[in-house]
Amino acid sequence: MKTATMALFMFVATSAMAHVPDMENFETKPILADLKDLRALNIPVLAKDERIEVGYAIVTPLMQQRIQERSHQVGKCGGFEDLSLDMHVQGAGFNGILDSLAKVQEQNALYDRAPFAPLALERNTAIESALTEVSEDNLRSYVTWLSSFPSRSNRDAEPNRHVDEMKTRLEAMLAESKIPYEISQISHTSTKQRSLKVRLVGSERPNEIVVLGGHLDSINQSWGGGKTAPGADDNASGSANLIEALRILMSKAQPKRTIEIFWYAGEESGLLGSAEIAKQYKAEKKDVVAVLQLDMTLFPGSGELVIGSMTDFTSSWLRDYLKAANETYIHARIVDDKCGYGCSDHASWNRQGYPALMPFEATFSKSNKNIHSTRDVITPESNFKHSAAYTKIAVVMGMDLANSDARQPY
Repeated sequence: MKTATMALFMFVATSAMAHVPDMENFETKPILADLKDLRALNIPVLAKDERIEVGYAIVTPLMQQRIQERSHQVGKCGGFEDLSLDMHVQGAGFNGILDSLAKVQEQNALYDRAPFAPLALERNTAIESALTEVSEDNLRSYVTWLSSFPSRSNRDAEPNRHVDEMKTRLEAMLAESKIPYEISQISHTSTKQRSLKVRLVGSERPNEIVVLGGHLDSINQSWGGGKTAPGADDNASGSANLIEALRILMSKAQPKRTIEIFWYAGEESGLLGSAEIAKQYKAEKKDVVAVLQLDMTLFPGSGELVIGSMTDFTSSWLRDYLKAANETYIHARIVDDKCGYGCSDHASWNRQGYPALMPFEATFSKSNKNIHSTRDVITPESNFKHSAAYTKIAVVMGMDLANSDARQPY
């Protein structure tokens, strides 16, 4: 359960800095992270909630690097959420963050216990036809292009070069769109890197939003061997799935609900872009019905067309929706698993109370071990048939959920 006092905060923060040479010259930051990670790295935990296995800590840059390295070792993408912009994280305010996060998980637990009938989707021939348009060759082309950048890190000297080029490419694609659209770059306070957003405007209920997202940045945390960060699987793959989904959705009938597609900035540095966006949406009381996160879809570590469905910090309703969509349209095998707090951008939306879904390339322990290194490139093990299934999930959500009245029951 939760424990925190200002005295403990001051003692632990000072002690942590005392053990790191010259750390007073470095900027510390408040984070949320998986308790197991913080404990394994002996990082002082200032507040915690054992129910959800999440801890609050103040970390130095060196501690942050250690968390990221551990995330790499155990197959995670992100690994923590940076809370630097949360103005109410003052004094014991972090207990409020943990309380609200726990309440979101309690809502999911109530759904699991409720006697709802199993979700089922009625087969739609237009959706079936659209799914045949998903191109493995297109996915390979997109991943090849994105991984050709030496790095897509938010800490690069030119952190937006790939973002600008992506926007140019998407603008050319969207010129053929049958659906009214908006494309924009989103500036952030926490990073110089920008997120990219495409909005396909809904015809009847444009204020109801289905979010499809994935992070566009990459990182290299390996020792030696250069500092290129091609990030083919992490996360050119999920970014490519979204490009291909957009290509297909923009040629179909205008959805009743609005579809917003995000390529987030700075995920690898603490979910920076998605955290700002989700927080702003909550402040503006935007009606986000569902959030899909695609992060690593290219390595079939558990077998071709075996999808890992992350059950922690995601929506039970959307996981049921994924199973129903799979049964009707995709015909893969779904295996439930966990990845810990902050493993990808869905955590940002979940913390703000929005229903989120995170289908992953494999079960967590069998994911790609080459991420965050120069070796994260297209290899013979890269499987674009497997990756295509994740594009299909996005297309189904864009054509079914964005045309329905369905939403998470409370």
